[in-house]
Amino acid sequence: MTAANLRLTTAALLMIAGFSAMAQSKDIVVDPKGEVPYAIDQRNVVVKSGADLCWRTGYWTPGSAGEAKAGAVPVACECDKDVVGADKCAPAAAAAPAPAPAAVVATPPAPKKCDFSVTLHTDQTFAFNKAVLSPIAKKNLDDVISTKLATCAEVSSIIITGHTDRLGTQSYNQKLSEKRAEAVQAYLVSKGIKADLIDTMGAGKTQPIQSCNDKLGRKKLIECLAPNRRVTLDVKGPAK
Repeated sequence: MTAANLRLTTAALLMIAGFSAMAQSKDIVVDPKGEVPYAIDQRNVVVKSGADLCWRTGYWTPGSAGEAKAGAVPVACECDKDVVGADKCAPAAAAAPAPAPAAVVATPPAPKKCDFSVTLHTDQTFAFNKAVLSPIAKKNLDDVISTKLATCAEVSSIIITGHTDRLGTQSYNQKLSEKRAEAVQAYLVSKGIKADLIDTMGAGKTQPIQSCNDKLGRKKLIECLAPNRRVTLDVKGPAK
């Protein structure tokens, strides 16, 4: 075989191999929506080189290659598989059936409450410097029982707090405030309220709600300090 014939034979074999490679190369059809980082023809097929390599555009990045789609997988799974994870190139597993919706359980409405607070002014409830309930005090407590307590399905707790003015020593006023709270408790128990639902305490003169000048003179000072002499009832329980 002459040298010329050898060259012709070699060229023919190379052409046949090239055609065979082209015949084996499959078309990669991409979704043209968005930015495609590879050159594509009018059929939206990726253009390849003679060596079966995808032609990248100037916008190509590993990220964009992994985002553009060729069917259900990124284009890079066909052109640059090394830039995307194997998990992205695996066929998607069949979606599990959606769980049945949980049964809707109606939330019961929050129970209504009959919580309230009442303040009894001491000058009407007790005589000055005393812890004995006056007729007015008993009437006021009767009104609380017949109106406010009547709205309760039951009474959970009653806290009675006695208060005094600042006249006198702390220890004396502490004891006086406790006795006034206990007097109110005793009256409520006599009207049928259970004693174990009631707690009493004395605040003495530690929680004044009004201040007065000592220059007023004792009588006017006592009158001025009247708002501080009080008994409060804090009631809690569900409403009817």
